[in-house]
Amino acid sequence: MALSCSRLCSRLSLTRLSGLSTSRITNGFYVQDVSCQSRLPLCRHYTSSKVRRGIGRYVSSRLQWANAKYEGFLKGDFPRFFLLYHTFVEGFKVLFQDARDVKRIKTKMLVNGVKFHNLQYREMEKLRQVSRPNKGHPTCGYIHSSLCKLLGFSPDLLIPHFWTPRQQLEFRRLYHSYRTQHHQPVLRELEYASHQIKNSHLQGLLKNLCTKVQSGGNPKVSEVLAVKSLFSGAPLAINTMSNNQMRHISALLFLTPRLPGFLIGRRLNSHALELFQLDRALSRLGPHQLSESELRQACYVRGMNADSLGTNQSREWLSQWLQVSSALKESEVSLLLHCIVLLSANYPSAPSHR
Repeated sequence: MALSCSRLCSRLSLTRLSGLSTSRITNGFYVQDVSCQSRLPLCRHYTSSKVRRGIGRYVSSRLQWANAKYEGFLKGDFPRFFLLYHTFVEGFKVLFQDARDVKRIKTKMLVNGVKFHNLQYREMEKLRQVSRPNKGHPTCGYIHSSLCKLLGFSPDLLIPHFWTPRQQLEFRRLYHSYRTQHHQPVLRELEYASHQIKNSHLQGLLKNLCTKVQSGGNPKVSEVLAVKSLFSGAPLAINTMSNNQMRHISALLFLTPRLPGFLIGRRLNSHALELFQLDRALSRLGPHQLSESELRQACYVRGMNADSLGTNQSREWLSQWLQVSSALKESEVSLLLHCIVLLSANYPSAPSHR
């Protein structure tokens, strides 16, 4: 009897020390339940997830405060360096946001089986900006323009995320001036190709169109559409154009002309079809739905630098472009590439560039 009582006492003491319980000892359950109940109010009010969120909010607020103080110090004592720092920080924010948007769009296309031409305009434009960057996107990393100027680099090493508003205007003007140098060569090649057209009526219409643009005039939409059938076959379809003409048009799209002719033709056809699908999506959306920055970007992609135009002029020009594009077939997209010159060379009243 004494032996069994001593065993029971030793087992009870071990249970209390270790915090373990057993179904054979009622007191062990009682002790453990009491300890849990005594800690229950604390567990209810101070869970680990709430503690982590509280710590995270505190750390985030302190970092924001420190960053605001640092930016205030830079802005007051080092204004030029602050501009560089601020542009870099904001550029990375936009860059990461673009990456998230692209991931979302790609997931939508993969999961729902949505094709590119069925996307909304802004989604198509976002993918275009990422997959087919315009002049100024990186070839040697993300380098800010101030650093490039300091080191003597070309703006070709930049991406627009790291451009200041002033640099955006400057670089767009610079690249557009490069593009306008190829307006007259494209028109001369187009006029030369007109001599190979057997239909005398259509040949005359094309020659008159080229002459009007070369003399500083702005063609009407009807005049452009009158010759659209010529751009679905030789010698003006993309796969039948001369190498010189394809290289000049490549420069309009900021594509390298230093490639074999068949590769240039493939790239031009790919860009033309993409632009054709963008126009379809923009027509569904309505150009009046675009913001001013979206409007300028839409005009710039299609050959018009809208920085020097008013909003109404930009919308008018884009509407003319969409009128032409909506009347074309997929086999006539070569005319769309030529419209980069035909519709924008003299708009609204620029003199002829001879």
